[in-house]
Amino acid sequence: MTSSHPPLLLKNAWLVDPATGHEERGGVLIEGGLIKALGPAVAAPEGAEVIDCGGQVLAPGLIDMRAFIGEPGAAHRETLKSAGEAAAAGGVTTIVSMPDTNPVIDDPAMVDFVQRRARDTSIVNIRPAAALTKGLLGQEMAEIGLLREAGAIMFTDGARSITNAQVMRRALTYARDFDALIVHHVEDPDLVGQGVMNEGEFAARLGLPGIPREAETVMLERDMRLVRLTGGRYHAAMISCADSADIIRTAKAAGLPVTCGVSINNLALNENDIGDYRTFFKLSPPLRDEDDRQAMIAALADGTIDVIVSDHNPQDVETKRLPFAEAEDGAVGLETLLSAALRLLHADLISLPQLLRALSTRPAEILGLPAGRLECGAPADLIVFDPDAPYVLDKRQLRSLSKNTPFEEARLEGQVTLTLVAGRIVFDRRST
Repeated sequence: MTSSHPPLLLKNAWLVDPATGHEERGGVLIEGGLIKALGPAVAAPEGAEVIDCGGQVLAPGLIDMRAFIGEPGAAHRETLKSAGEAAAAGGVTTIVSMPDTNPVIDDPAMVDFVQRRARDTSIVNIRPAAALTKGLLGQEMAEIGLLREAGAIMFTDGARSITNAQVMRRALTYARDFDALIVHHVEDPDLVGQGVMNEGEFAARLGLPGIPREAETVMLERDMRLVRLTGGRYHAAMISCADSADIIRTAKAAGLPVTCGVSINNLALNENDIGDYRTFFKLSPPLRDEDDRQAMIAALADGTIDVIVSDHNPQDVETKRLPFAEAEDGAVGLETLLSAALRLLHADLISLPQLLRALSTRPAEILGLPAGRLECGAPADLIVFDPDAPYVLDKRQLRSLSKNTPFEEARLEGQVTLTLVAGRIVFDRRST
């Protein structure tokens, strides 16, 4: 990024490379925005800046494949600048922004606008996803080739599902020819109906209409058959239940070009957290029961689930301070993604390299990015964090413009100390 900067040595760190699973004590030397050298014997050249990491973890920065950002059209909820600041504080060095904006990102000029605006205002990398269908209406396919040429990193209708199987088939076929990635929100709106939370005993007790798991699995099953028919690269944006994990597992075993993600909310929370109609827990897909949450953790551990996303979706008081059934879906998550994910590590449910692989390496591989690994020549998009640092989340301290976090006043462990993008320090907790 800037070869004019002197070399930087991050020493006395616990190096974790999720790409290989290798862990060791050592340091990383950064020059010209890239990793120049690393390991236990790396030394600082003359004139280099040296930072002692105090034994904390040094790993690739997180790559979040699903973040809704208000700009353009709803900058009062979140801007590219504020999203970048929140991401840096949470250790996220690359964000994929969803096309659900106003106007929709379904035109090469809009892709270019987001890229330019992000370059000018954001301290982290922001890569735009383009709409899969024009206007996100699910009827007419967007210009995948032109949008990809303009810089769109993947194609999705964001929080909307494509119910027309012919449109999805056509999109997967075109995507195959352009080697583009289709990302789909798997939720049949007709089966969702008026549902607002997971269908089951708890919803009945609260008197709220439920969303059956079949709203997810029926759509996912259809998509697997279309992938088999077309050969297009497909990523299920988020799954939330055991049956969906089984569907993905079967598709992968059959050799289909399929990957999937899970929201950190469906890993760290369940439907009981909704409690007394707490709207910050109204999400899509909804929080499921504890059995499904455990199934998601197991699917993550065995590699069925590839990535963890924040599903960052800023909402303001006008859209959240409403009766539960009327409130909008969504929660902010960029700043708490790592801390919430570390709950799985502290519960001995997954290893640190496995966890970081789902947060960094696999997203990079799926998106075709050179980041997500500790190796010479890789971009110096890095984080230093203390996985055991305890804190209680105060939403007023969040850098996001919106404060709709489901982790308000939660006890969390794991705080980012340093975040670097292309070798430049963009967040330093030591100075805050």
